Amino acid sequence: MAGLNKNNSAIKRIMQEARELANDPCTDYRAAPLEDDIFEWHCTIRGPADTEFEGGLYHFRITLPPEYPFRPPSIIMLTPNGRFELNTKICISFTNYHEELWQPAWGVRTAIVGLQGFFPLKGTNAVGLGAVEYPPAERRRLAKASREWTCPQCQQRNLDLLPDPPTSSEGNTSHHHDEPKTTVAAESTATASPAPPPDAPMAIHSVGVPIPSGNVQPNSGISGPAVQAAVLNRTTVETTPVAQAPSVSAQPTRRSAQTTRRPPLLLDTLICVLLAIVVGLVYRRLT
Repeated sequence: MAGLNKNNSAIKRIMQEARELANDPCTDYRAAPLEDDIFEWHCTIRGPADTEFEGGLYHFRITLPPEYPFRPPSIIMLTPNGRFELNTKICISFTNYHEELWQPAWGVRTAIVGLQGFFPLKGTNAVGLGAVEYPPAERRRLAKASREWTCPQCQQRNLDLLPDPPTSSEGNTSHHHDEPKTTVAAESTATASPAPPPDAPMAIHSVGVPIPSGNVQPNSGISGPAVQAAVLNRTTVETTPVAQAPSVSAQPTRRSAQTTRRPPLLLDTLICVLLAIVVGLVYRRLT
């Protein structure tokens, strides 16, 4: 790509997208511009899972206009597939057939993902020009044969351009190798953060839940409500509010005591009054 005007906005945008797609870890597609023409891209995509295209690898050409990204690209399918016509521009909303729908924020990845989403749609009306409707059995046959298909321009077969991703059994094997490390890390974490001793000073939370007055270890793996619940379960018996029990029943005790004292006071008063009257009568008779 030597000799390109890197100050050109279209070339700058295309080179940026080329770098992004080169570093894209996705295993569903692989795309890059040609060495001698940055405006022509070749891409291989994987057939959607759970469809008659599953397992297939499909190669197509994306041509970008000089005004890119302000004008949309054109897309041509190269691999026999049973969904799109070969060597014919495909009419989809993000191609040059519908420039009024194109957004400059879209890019080559948008076209790739969008084209992959159109594979399982039923009927030619979903795509328009460039669409075909083959029987499912024929599409499955073409999907199987597409893996060995070689691009006449790239001179590479689809399976070499887009290898199959690792199987689930390989992923499980690697996961089992990592399990001992995870277990050791968990044990070391548990050892590094022992629980607070039973006689640790307690503090009362704003909602009334007792929690340790010290800070919780950052690697203890327990935080927030879990700490409060654990401490509450551990200290339910130890922190029973014994001192509060008398304060709750003290008032009824006083009231009952006052109630029992009132009758003797009234009786004593009446007796004194009666004695005073008797003494007064006796005094009058004597005088």
